[in-house]
Amino acid sequence: MATATMGVAQDDPIEMLYERGVTDGLPAVPPTRERVDRMLASVPWRRRDELIGLLGPQMGRATVEKVAVNAVMAGCKPDYFPVVLAGVEGLCDTAFCAHGLSITLMSGAPLAIINGPVRNRIGLNSGHNALGHGFRANATIGRALRLVTMNIGGARPHGVTKATLGHPGQYSFLVAENEEVSPFEPLHVERGFKKDDSVITLFGGTGFFQVVDFGSNSAERVVSTIGGTMGGGINNHREYPLMSDTVLVLSPEHARTIARDGWSKRDVRNYLYETVCGSSRRRVFWDHRAVGLPSGPAQTALRASSARRIRSSWSWPEEPQAAFQR
Repeated sequence: MATATMGVAQDDPIEMLYERGVTDGLPAVPPTRERVDRMLASVPWRRRDELIGLLGPQMGRATVEKVAVNAVMAGCKPDYFPVVLAGVEGLCDTAFCAHGLSITLMSGAPLAIINGPVRNRIGLNSGHNALGHGFRANATIGRALRLVTMNIGGARPHGVTKATLGHPGQYSFLVAENEEVSPFEPLHVERGFKKDDSVITLFGGTGFFQVVDFGSNSAERVVSTIGGTMGGGINNHREYPLMSDTVLVLSPEHARTIARDGWSKRDVRNYLYETVCGSSRRRVFWDHRAVGLPSGPAQTALRASSARRIRSSWSWPEEPQAAFQR
């Protein structure tokens, strides 16, 4: 019986992928030639041997075909592949420093933020449970970026990847902005793109923390709750959040409450900067230049997503490495 079982496992393509060490711990779709060719057919303007870039930490050559193989294994549909390719271009950008994110002791992962018409075209969820499970596009695009980082960049746990604890975002870490519901300017427009551009933004972040406020009915009270939590309730290092950027994801109800009082993103940043740094300065008694206090509110990044009828917000601290400051 044991011999028969081993025989089946050896002929099982899913088990073979495990044996080769190319999965993230979850079963992967076998990348047959037919599946890879279908993936490549979705980007006819890209050659299969085209080099996108070198990906750390082991500076692997990320070609279009290699990325397609990993997108297949992640479970992506061909329609998702242009988004995956754009994400890999971001990973290969030296300004993002993907190799540093993969080898640090902190448990960082690339958070992908999707904007523009592509969200609705490929079925990305930006509504209820926007940060959770249950939607193929959200799950597999983020997973494809992880598999690319592992199989092309060489970032494997118990190898060059040294994350002390890790976090679930290292399987898949993606959120799409609900631009139709948000009262604020979309992130990609704020960063200089046109509203009808489809854009992926990468952010090297650690795990997120949910900030719950069911009672506040004014912008100042909501943002005070968020800032007070950022400045005291979730600091896992004596210098956080003074030494890094932060992504703040607002639920629609919180966003509407803030916008109703006439507050802009800049107003929120300014208030958070004073709230976070003020509360932290009351706890920190050494020279602020030594702990890297941000020079201004521009170091707090703000965007809006949605989780309908849930009065909750989330924040992600950036991986606290100088190389990740952007």
